[in-house]
Amino acid sequence: MTATASSTRLGSRRHPERSRNAILQAAIREFAQQGIAGARTGSIARAARVNKALLYYYFKDKESLYGAALDHIFHQLRQHMMEVLDRDLPPGAKMLAYVATYFDFIASHNFNRNLVQMEMMRAGHGSPHLRRIAKEYFQPLFKRLGEVIRQGIESGEFRPVSAAQFIPSMVALIVFYFVNAPIMKSVMGFDPLSPQRIAERRAAVLDFVSAALFKHPAHLQGAQK
Repeated sequence: MTATASSTRLGSRRHPERSRNAILQAAIREFAQQGIAGARTGSIARAARVNKALLYYYFKDKESLYGAALDHIFHQLRQHMMEVLDRDLPPGAKMLAYVATYFDFIASHNFNRNLVQMEMMRAGHGSPHLRRIAKEYFQPLFKRLGEVIRQGIESGEFRPVSAAQFIPSMVALIVFYFVNAPIMKSVMGFDPLSPQRIAERRAAVLDFVSAALFKHPAHLQGAQK
């Protein structure tokens, strides 16, 4: 999510949380559009309505700011998803609620998803942030999702699937649609990111997950909206 910077200039240390958050929001947008190589701290400072000296007061260099932007994104995502996993629901309802919430988060945070995609591509060539991100954000969610799947299998609600295979497939089912949207627009002749098409995709994802995971896919009727 990107927040509009305050109409008053934040270029002082009197409002540290506001200033830092404004810098992070501006950084997410800049990094998502330009990548870390093309991003300019001067552009980020101007968008955040702070001076560069204040930016470097909070973040020692561009790499540190980039890492903080990633942490901001994944912390927000983890909060959203852990709230779903903490609900008192049976495994099937919890899994469908998780999928729906994750889809909605990805759909509504375009700069976040673009920056994350860039980081995943960069990670293949070496990233100083990937190990920390995996430990702090991916592993806790993967563990909790694995427990939900195990409970669903034991209760007879789910087919005996491998969490190690199912969870990445579920994530890819959502993420790839948005990553591949420009190609889909050219091939299919419509905007896959229009509200109508996103709603159709959301329903299709829930249907696909239900068919792949449940012994009786009619459980989809109880999906969380």
